[in-house]
Order: sequence, then C-alpha cells, then structure tokens
Amino acid sequence: MVVFGDRRLTYAEVRREVVALAAALAELGTVPGARVAVNLPNWPEWLTTALATARLGATLVPVNPGLGFHELKYQLRHAEATVVVTAEAWEGHDFLEVFDELAGELPELKVLVTVGSQELWTDRTTYRYADLVERGARGGPAAASRGAVEYPLAILYTSGTMGKPKGVSLTHRALVETARLGGAAMAVGPEDVVLVAVPCFTVFGTSVVIGTLAAGASLVLADRFVAGDIVELMARERVSVCHGVPTMFQLLVREPGFSRERLPALRTGTIAGSPVPPDLVTRVRATCDVQIAYGLTETGPTVTMTRFDDPAPQRVETVGRPLPGVEVRIVDVGTGELHGPEAVGELAVRGPNVMSGYDRMPGETRRAFTPEGFFLTGDLAMLDEDGYVRIVGRRKEMIIRNGYNVYPREVEDVLRAHPAIEDVCVVGAPHEILGEMICACIVPVEGAVVRGEDVLQYAREQMADYKLPDLVRFFDALPMTASGKVKRRELAQIVALEHTVS
Repeated sequence: MVVFGDRRLTYAEVRREVVALAAALAELGTVPGARVAVNLPNWPEWLTTALATARLGATLVPVNPGLGFHELKYQLRHAEATVVVTAEAWEGHDFLEVFDELAGELPELKVLVTVGSQELWTDRTTYRYADLVERGARGGPAAASRGAVEYPLAILYTSGTMGKPKGVSLTHRALVETARLGGAAMAVGPEDVVLVAVPCFTVFGTSVVIGTLAAGASLVLADRFVAGDIVELMARERVSVCHGVPTMFQLLVREPGFSRERLPALRTGTIAGSPVPPDLVTRVRATCDVQIAYGLTETGPTVTMTRFDDPAPQRVETVGRPLPGVEVRIVDVGTGELHGPEAVGELAVRGPNVMSGYDRMPGETRRAFTPEGFFLTGDLAMLDEDGYVRIVGRRKEMIIRNGYNVYPREVEDVLRAHPAIEDVCVVGAPHEILGEMICACIVPVEGAVVRGEDVLQYAREQMADYKLPDLVRFFDALPMTASGKVKRRELAQIVALEHTVS
C-alpha cells in the first residue's frame, strides 16, 4: 500500500500505473540509458516515475524541486536529461513558467511531463502525466528492458556543502542491495508501515523508498515536514518505521505527541545524514529505537549501521559496523598508508554499494579512489578492534590552529551539551598568526540568555586549551541544505567576512 494524504494505492494499482507510464515513455522514444529527471516532492508520481524508468532500463535523475533557476539548469544540463517529470507548481515555484524559460537552455530535453490539476495546452514535447498514463494503458505494456542493469539505476547529485554538486552514478546493485541489507538489519517486513518524510530526491530518501518496496512494507509519503503534522500522520497511519536526519528528530522530540503512548506502533528507523549527538539519540530511543547509520551519496548510501544487539556504548557513540560485503579502512591523510585500530585517518570504503563514478567527471572519479579500489570518503574516523566506526569529522572541515589539528565534531559535541545551546557548528576562520581560528556558531535555546563568555567558560571545563573557540557567534538559525546538512562553507565565509570587517 502507498499512502499520500487521502490517496491510497495498492501495489497492484501502482504496478498498473508504472507499466502504463513506461509504455507511454517508450512510445515517445525513451530508450535504455536515457536520463529521466524527476522534479517532484514526495508524491506518488515520484515513485511511479522511478519504477517506470527502471522498467525501461533508463536512468533516474532526482532533482530538488526547491532549486533555484540556475541550479536546476546546471543539473539538468549536466545530466543531459531527455525527459523531465515536473510538478506544475510547488512551494511558490511556477515550474510551467520555469521550463518555458529553460526550453532553449536544455538541448537534450525532448519530453516534459507535468504533474498537477491544470488543464494545459500541450504540444509534441509537453504532456500531462495523467494523459500519458491513460495513453500507455490503451497501448499495452512496454516490455521490461533486458539491458536495464547495463546502465546506472540513478544519478544523484551531492548536496554541495563543500563545493559544486557532482552527479553520482549508482548501479541497480549499489542501491537495491544496500537498501535491502539496511532494511534487514532493522527487520523491516511486509507488516511494517514506513514513513518517507526524508526528501525522495536525496540518496537517503531514494534508499528508504527502495528498501520499503524490497521488504513489501507499506509506504506513507509526506511532502512537507512539520513536526506536529508528522506526529499526527504517524499516529493515524500507525507508522512503525521512521527515518530522518538529526534536525528532523530534534523537532520531533519537542512534540508532546512523540511518545510511546501516542505512537504505540512506532518501533525503529534510522537517523543519519549528519552527525548524531548522543543525547539526541537517547531521547529519540525513549519513543523509537532508531539505528544510527552512516553513509554518503557515493556509497549508495549506507556504509555502517548500529544493530539492536550492539553493546550500549557502541549504539550511542559510534555509527556501528559495516553492512555485509562492505569493507572499511582507515588511511593516513598524509602518507596514504593504512592505519591500525584507534588511529584517526580518512575512512575508505570498498564494496558493491560504492558508486561507479562521478558522471562525466573522470578526473574527479580517479582522485576519489585509492589504487586498491577503496573510495575515499573525506570523513575522518577511527575504527576499533571490534569493527565499530567512530566519525570524527570531515577532512576538509579539520581546523589547523597553531599547528594542532582540531576536529569540529569534538568541539560541537561538548558545546551541544550546554543547556542553553540548541545547535552549534564549529568552523575555521583565517588568522595570520594562528593559521586558523576556531569559531563556534551557536543557535541558543529559545528564550535562553547566554553570552559568549558563558560558552567559553563551559568549554574550558570540558576540553583542552588548544580546542577552545577563539570566537563565538550567535545565529537565529544555521544555513541548511534541503537534506538537512549545515552549509559549512557558507557559514565559514560569513564568519571570515565578519572577522575581516571587524
């Protein structure tokens, strides 16, 4: 069953729609390997388009419907999308107008499919989704492509928190097998009801959808995340599995209704996408026994997960152990040599979950792998003797202050425990003597009165002097990507500019 608002579709009904849509797209010239972009929020049409694309052996390109004009143009041009399935309008975006302007900018685009209720004038390149499904149903099913596995199942774009988004090419095995193994670790089965509130255009959301389908569980789609509404939705639909990024769970645990009494069916899920504070996972587990997961777009996404039977400290302080078939190593950032247990280095991953490469970027692809075929994640981590991974921070985020290496995650974990601090992000700012200064960017708890001096005094009691912030800046909110990650580069630029001006 697929649920979205008042709409309810059995999987048999979903299949009929998928077969009809695939037949219509095939008739319009969509061949194996063609790029089909989906510019939709978490609607049932996202799911049916993804499945129809896979049926044809084409490649799905999910894009964020919240992108600006130039960001959207960049991704569609880079992906060389020949088909785009788009909402007519969403969150103030008039996509009919947007694509009218983009028409001359996308030379590869042959078919535009619109999802919405408007009665549109269409031509030989623009079609209404409902009309295509009806047309495909009349014409009979398109045969599933035997060459489907020869082409990527999807090209997903990185969030671009540290630079330009890159198109990550992921095979059927990388996405489907990884999602299946993640679901198996949580014992997801046909009796479960899975909430998909994570955006489907992210690799996290795509994986949740695939894993739910593979398990035969029911799928509940939410196209907006408002914590109170999500709690009501989970209660109404008796959701048993809830996935989300830390920001989503931070908002959920504030809701009085997020409790075992209100949500008796809720049993597990994953919390992933950015660092997970130990105190947050403890609060979430009072209602929902979530697993901490770690991964990237390039790793399909899951590399490691905690398990229900892990020792208590490892379930809170680490991101668990690798999925079956996935190898991890710790590499010295200076020499490239392998490290032993308990040493900090760059986490490297090898396995069937790892990307084929960055689309149309052979140079970037080569630089991302070791000669042994391990993908370099860019994350600094420690691996203990029992195989548990502890993430320290991003390699590019590491701050070198006065010759000392400072990992932002360590400082953030300490400061986040301060009762007046709601959220914190630690970044480096250039300094002519120290090399870099440490700046703590803080969102205080609503109504709290806290000064920079209070934060520094608290930090002095908890950490070594060389890790202490040199600057404390207060923000109403931290700049975030659509997938719930802090835009560290943007924040660092703001801090650097303020410091230069002052």
